[in-house]
Amino acid sequence: MRAVLCKRFGPPEDLSLEEVPGLPLGEGQVRIAVKAASINFADTLVIQGKYQEKPPFPFVPGFECAGTVMEVGPGVRHLKPGLRVMALAPKGAFATETVTDATAVIPLPDGMDFAEGASFPVAYGTSHIGLVDRGQLKAGETLLVLGAAGGVGLTAVEIGKALGARVIAAASSADKLEVARAHGADAVIDYSTEDLKARVKELAPKGVDVVYDPVGGDLFDAALRCMAWNGRIVVVGFAGGRIPSVPANLLLVKQIAVAGVYWGAHQKNDPKRLAGSLMELMGLYMAGKLKPHVSHRVPLERYAEAFHLLMDRKATGKVVLTME
Repeated sequence: MRAVLCKRFGPPEDLSLEEVPGLPLGEGQVRIAVKAASINFADTLVIQGKYQEKPPFPFVPGFECAGTVMEVGPGVRHLKPGLRVMALAPKGAFATETVTDATAVIPLPDGMDFAEGASFPVAYGTSHIGLVDRGQLKAGETLLVLGAAGGVGLTAVEIGKALGARVIAAASSADKLEVARAHGADAVIDYSTEDLKARVKELAPKGVDVVYDPVGGDLFDAALRCMAWNGRIVVVGFAGGRIPSVPANLLLVKQIAVAGVYWGAHQKNDPKRLAGSLMELMGLYMAGKLKPHVSHRVPLERYAEAFHLLMDRKATGKVVLTME
């Protein structure tokens, strides 16, 4: 099989595309012919050695993919060769085939293509658990989404609307905000030209109930000062670079809760909730409330270009590697 290999930590240019042996298939596992694999922000950290977990070299990066089942290992009953599926993997998605646990494989619904399937589990899963479990978002509340046109940000806009919230989308350009509007945002803020705190005060004089933040840095600081009484701020990541500190006095005065969401840890710590969340998301998709947005579909051979689309913030929604 062909696979993108990481042999040392560094920029995307340090990766290589090589022919490698296929992986062995164990009990309870599935071999998938990968048709598309999504690049997540976490992947850009993994290859640079900046992620929480550091796989031993050499390794194939990539957390999620979609394709067709090639074969199933002993004990697998609910999946058959030829079935169209999306899948999660601890690593190994950026290849023409991969092996993962059958419990991490979900049949693709009718109407969802491989690129959409590859971009679905991590981004939507993060936002769903982030907003429902960690942010406790309720119908009628106001949600502020930072980085609202990015991979997880855009899914938060959609899920927030599906939960009945009023959604304010904040992003760094007018073009990105148009994408957020198209996916359900009620109001928008261009924080490249507008003061975030002042604009939020205009749109939500009493403050916002929930902030969904995959950016961090100065935007986190500003959003923290826009919270309503009993507000919740959900920390997803730090795409802006700086990891902010939280002044505890601000939490006290408005009784604000700060909650982190590390979606990947659910596979180990709470797989039942992860599976339930994905099933709820499938229901929302089938009801027409979720529309995966893939801004770039890039051939596997151009993996470095695909990484830079994400790292240089030139993409909206998801960037997907295609295998054919």
